[in-house]
Amino acid sequence: MIKIERIYDNPKGKSDEDNSGFRILIDRLWPRGLSKNEVNIDLWIKDVAPSTPLRKWFDHEEKKWDEFKSRYFKELEKCNKSINTILDKVDKGPVIFLYGAKDKKFNNAVALKEYLENIKK
Repeated sequence: MIKIERIYDNPKGKSDEDNSGFRILIDRLWPRGLSKNEVNIDLWIKDVAPSTPLRKWFDHEEKKWDEFKSRYFKELEKCNKSINTILDKVDKGPVIFLYGAKDKKFNNAVALKEYLENIKK
């Protein structure tokens, strides 16, 4: 099972909810304003994040969402080692994708989860 969480909402990974899981930061850039000792992550996988040109082009514009996913999925096809690492963690238990974007509906974590669910079928 893959859960998605904005790192700024719960940097330490502690809450009343069941937030247990292997915590993977999936952004290329470290979250602005958070130090490494302020966050609880188990793994940081930068190469599954969208490329800088793609990220800047998308700019979290909803009308670009479908095209963003199409381009992003093509980039992910080149990340076999990291994708396999994530799938291995998912097979062992819950995984939490951590991301920094403000937009909770249109971001790389949502797209990456969709990509992985499609290849697991």
